[in-house]
Amino acid sequence: MNVHDLLPLLPDPDALAARCRAFAVLDTVLDPTAPMHTYQPNWREGVDLARMENGSGDQWGIVFAPAGVFLHGFDHECDATPWREDPRAHWPGLLDGLPASLAHYATAPELQFEGFLDATVCAWRETGAAAWHCGPVTFAADESDGTEWLFGLLADGSAEAYANFAEENWDRPIDLDAVRAILTGAPLTRHMVAALSPTADFETKAERVHALGHPVSP
Repeated sequence: MNVHDLLPLLPDPDALAARCRAFAVLDTVLDPTAPMHTYQPNWREGVDLARMENGSGDQWGIVFAPAGVFLHGFDHECDATPWREDPRAHWPGLLDGLPASLAHYATAPELQFEGFLDATVCAWRETGAAAWHCGPVTFAADESDGTEWLFGLLADGSAEAYANFAEENWDRPIDLDAVRAILTGAPLTRHMVAALSPTADFETKAERVHALGHPVSP
């Protein structure tokens, strides 16, 4: 699986933003000290930013802006890593065709490391466009851009897939009904928090989840 395979699996921008936010809510409830998925409403005025960082240098970021969506991911061990060369260089074609309305996000300092966008996967969708797009990147049969492990969970988006990820990541059973409810946008309740994190304080979790822009039940 590479970026070309990913494009038809991505939902429309609104659904993708909702999924990213739900992942951040779930991570926050399960482990507020080290959530892998985060969501920042109004990262810039009218622009949201979703991120995933695995703690080992691999990550993805998705900018949701009025002009459209810019998605990028970085797998430091894959064939397409910019670190395969010195100085760093993107895989040929990675950003070719990126619309001017979104191109400035590739140079946003917050998304760069030492003045360079570390990315092995890039895709975008301008507002009003009917489909996702990427640059004309090509890969041999034994070459990878890291798409499958970086975006496999996000592309799947099911409660079962997230629960499997969470059980492996936090090494404990995960309540599937609570996961499913949050993924469908249901307000966070005391019951959900107790099911996912039995020792957690609901008020603390509720405050953090509210800051993510997810509804909370009184």
